[in-house]
Amino acid sequence: MMTDPAAMPVELLILGASVLLLLVHLGIQGQSATRERGVAWNAGPRDEAVPPLGRLAGRAERARDNFLETYPAFIALALALVLASRTGDVGTLGAWIWIGARVVYLPLYLLGIPYLRSLVWLVSIAGLLLMLARLFGFV
Repeated sequence: MMTDPAAMPVELLILGASVLLLLVHLGIQGQSATRERGVAWNAGPRDEAVPPLGRLAGRAERARDNFLETYPAFIALALALVLASRTGDVGTLGAWIWIGARVVYLPLYLLGIPYLRSLVWLVSIAGLLLMLARLFGFV
């Protein structure tokens, strides 16, 4: 039995979209590292010392790691909002802000754009704070 996506809380739809963003991060990072280190390295057991990454693959790895730093908080907040029946309003806005900022952050990091990238990261944190404020009933 399929559930109508329109009846699902928006926070859960954004959570699903965030998994796609995670897969994009993993794909870009994996492909760029394989391009630099070679298919044999990727397919092998990787027992030897890992060669350092070049510029693009290094950025992709750091962008992925940065995504993973806030991703657990987003997952927890999205699920908590649904479980506490506090979806909508500022919580939904916060979820949209978080994922939108995270989508923008990736190319900024890959292109090596300073300052704006940091500002976008702060915007994503503001999204999490809006979700938290909604969860605690501050707004």
